[in-house]
Amino acid sequence: MSAWLGIDAGNTGVKALLFDDAGRELAFAHRDTGGHSPEPGMVERDIGRLRADLAGLVRELLDKSGLHGRDIAGIGTSGHGNGLYLLDAEGGPLAAIQSLDSRTAGLVEDWQANGMGEAAAAICLQRPWPSQTPALLAWMARHRPQVLDRAAHVLMCKDLVTHALIGRVATDITDMGGAGLLRLPENRYDDGLLQVYGLGGIAAKLPPLHWPTDRVGTVSAEAAARTGLAEGTPVVAGFFDVVASAVGAGVTRPGQASIILGTWSINQVVVDAPLDGVFMSAGMAPGRFLSMENSATSAANLEWLAHHLLAHDARREGSAFALADALAAAAPPKADGPMYHPYLYGAAGDPSARAGFFGLAGWHDGGDMVRAVFEGVAFAHLAHVEKLLAAGARLRGITISGGGARSPVWPQMIADVLRMPVRVAAQAETGALGAAMAAAVGAGRFADLDEAAAAMVAPPREVVPDPCLAGFYRRRFALWQAVGKSLAPHWAALRDIGQA
Repeated sequence: MSAWLGIDAGNTGVKALLFDDAGRELAFAHRDTGGHSPEPGMVERDIGRLRADLAGLVRELLDKSGLHGRDIAGIGTSGHGNGLYLLDAEGGPLAAIQSLDSRTAGLVEDWQANGMGEAAAAICLQRPWPSQTPALLAWMARHRPQVLDRAAHVLMCKDLVTHALIGRVATDITDMGGAGLLRLPENRYDDGLLQVYGLGGIAAKLPPLHWPTDRVGTVSAEAAARTGLAEGTPVVAGFFDVVASAVGAGVTRPGQASIILGTWSINQVVVDAPLDGVFMSAGMAPGRFLSMENSATSAANLEWLAHHLLAHDARREGSAFALADALAAAAPPKADGPMYHPYLYGAAGDPSARAGFFGLAGWHDGGDMVRAVFEGVAFAHLAHVEKLLAAGARLRGITISGGGARSPVWPQMIADVLRMPVRVAAQAETGALGAAMAAAVGAGRFADLDEAAAAMVAPPREVVPDPCLAGFYRRRFALWQAVGKSLAPHWAALRDIGQA
């Protein structure tokens, strides 16, 4: 039996899964490799730990499956987009900055004020933002020039995994396009774009560019010894994780849309040509792109709530997340219920934004507050979907995936807020499945991602909106937007108090 290995490296951990030709999960392994914050606004990780965890989880995966390394027919990777990973010429780690980092907020404000942001967007179809790779490179050039000078390779997160497997560097169009480092829609590096960023000297440090399904190498002897994989196993270029999750949810054809309830609020639609005026676009296959509206405003808010406020009282439900679901499900919608703005890591277009509750009264309880968190995240997704529609997107169905999709509350709330049916992906780990599908295409098992999706993606579950809640959520959303707009001028002031 042939098996396909998908490795998904996110901001908080790395997952490895094995799938058969029908997309059935054969085994799963996970390592929590969360980052640390050396200073306010900075979020980094340890590359050495990431590499060690990768080797350990692949060995664990093979043990769980009962398969041998030679049974793996191909490997695909996915990883969080943007951020910045730097290696020296020998592959030694120099920097590992995650996509929750906001150290470049001031730099990005300067770029927007002097017109550089618009100049870059004219080429890469993306305006600079704090965790964006070019902004982080420019910050390194200004504040850590000695580190940037030593760097031989500018990589994305999943490229670090690929490097650990094959011993050389490679990347793909989804990650580099999503990072604002490619000319779109041509999907190629562009010297003029690098000059706009003030990064003309970076070109030689960028890795070779491939389609996600291209074979970029094979498992090295060293990696085989560390992981238990077979030397010579094919490895493909892989995906930016949001693209992998869309593919793993069966979203590969124009008009199909993907919502990911994860650390980030991801809202994306497959198009023939990139949409104008949206957060970012990335190529995914010849003649196909994903246009996206994204921000760090999704399930990370529930994680914070669960870990910091509910963990002490979670035993009765089995976990803090189960307790959050139970509290939210038991709290009925209330016209005067509190609102929550999910800006723990900033809002779309405003890194100074902060999270908070509005309208809390003495007669509200913990369930009302937890429900408000669920609702605030749903409203952030709705705001992004409305921007996609305003840009000309034509949706032929929305599929929800990500950790939040497993909640018994969120999918129904998303359908109610959007006032349209949604489908919930059957596979919990769509990012790893999408990576494995890329491997299967690269090995010739399937002709393209459409064929792989037809064979490997299980039918999703459909959730229909409650028409009785349409007016309720429409009014709540309008007020939620108005309150957020009124608070926006004060977020920067709150940040500046600590700098005075």
